[in-house]
Amino acid sequence: MMRGMSGIIYKEFIQITRNPATLVIMLLIPIVQLIIFGYAIDTEVRNVRTVVLDLDNSHESREFLNRFRATGLYDLMGQVTSDTALEAEIVSGRASVGIMIPAGYGRELAGGRPAQILVLIDGSNNTIASQTMSTAQTLGIRMSIERVSPRRLSQAQLVDVRTRFLFNPDLRSAAFFVPGLVGVILFLVTMLLTSFAIVREKELGTMEQLAVSPVSRGGLMLGKILPYLLLGMIQMNVVLFFAQFVFNVDIAGSLPLLEGLALIFVFSSLGLGLIISTVAKTQLQAMLISFMILLPSILLSGFIFPRESMPLPIYWISALLPVTYFEEILRGIMLRGAGMEALWDETAVLTGMGLLLLAIATFRFRKTVG
Repeated sequence: MMRGMSGIIYKEFIQITRNPATLVIMLLIPIVQLIIFGYAIDTEVRNVRTVVLDLDNSHESREFLNRFRATGLYDLMGQVTSDTALEAEIVSGRASVGIMIPAGYGRELAGGRPAQILVLIDGSNNTIASQTMSTAQTLGIRMSIERVSPRRLSQAQLVDVRTRFLFNPDLRSAAFFVPGLVGVILFLVTMLLTSFAIVREKELGTMEQLAVSPVSRGGLMLGKILPYLLLGMIQMNVVLFFAQFVFNVDIAGSLPLLEGLALIFVFSSLGLGLIISTVAKTQLQAMLISFMILLPSILLSGFIFPRESMPLPIYWISALLPVTYFEEILRGIMLRGAGMEALWDETAVLTGMGLLLLAIATFRFRKTVG
């Protein structure tokens, strides 16, 4: 029954050594992922982008802001001049928290009277929202206790921190994860399918036939891309349908805008997939390289863990992933109702990235078929 097994084992080891690229990829993937994810995955929230509207500009208000900064949770990016600008910063996604200190705050505290402070929180990211809310309220209680004598602890809280969620007030997990899943699923399918496009032709032996066919190289490449582009957009609309009617996650912003920006994202995903397809020699290699890119795209893009809490080198790695910007666009349009004026920077980066990836893919594709 076991006769000849040793010969088969010897043969398989020879086959493995004849394909060293696959072996290197298999050994490299776990090492790279362990290093990246070991540093990046941290459930502790830090450096939450925060803007301030200080209408009092007193010693007491500056003391309050210094206490906020000292927690390490809030990264005070700067000040705005109106409540409209404060809310616009949160809608655009440039900030997750806004602190508004009213005029007369310092005077009320100096007179021993309660003073209110409003903290606006972006509820579209419930991981950040719950912790920023509890920390802000705890800080107000602590400052109140420090300012009153033990005999007056039962009286009204002096520093009264009021929190308000601008979006997703119930902090529903589905409202946070479902928009992110739209981007991850779209990226997964489009990149994986196109990563097999050219390498499959190599394995089937039809690449030479394509190279000598009367089809231009540009037409050949577009012919490879457009079917997957159509499939990707159909898939996105199916996922959006389920998000809206199964998980009750309504689209607060413009659906045509979301469709247009999704088209840009799909182009970048297709370009990345084609680059993989031209680099890999077998479909196994293409699949391994795709998963080496896919896992960081899921864990580093802000889909699960906030990017602000990641170490700076990991943060910059996440900035190289197209899905990072599409996650911001998805949550901005679907949850915050953001428009193009709030998402132009993510759109510009994603467009530039898509053009670059397609240019590289075109060069590699011509080199492959030439």
